Amino acid sequence: MRTSSTGAIEGGRVLHTIGRIEAASTWHPAHGSPLQENWRELVLRELIRKAEDIDADAIIGLDYETDGIVSVEATGVQLKRILATGVAVKLSCAA
Repeated sequence: MRTSSTGAIEGGRVLHTIGRIEAASTWHPAHGSPLQENWRELVLRELIRKAEDIDADAIIGLDYETDGIVSVEATGVQLKRILATGVAVKLSCAA
């Protein structure tokens, strides 16, 4: 699976767009980093799995963002998670 943070893939041409996909990290304290040191790798792996499930050749426009902050009413703790997003595409010549 090829990924790109831009709208293009080096050495390939987007044949058609399948659709937007996303995957999220685990919830963690709002004012800190995810507890897993390899959170970026785990989220990207899940995003790739989702792209493969819909027969995509690549993911373009890969980006990471905060998926909002929620408060746990019983404790008052605020949590957030990181969301990886991208566009699953078919390439004209998949490599």
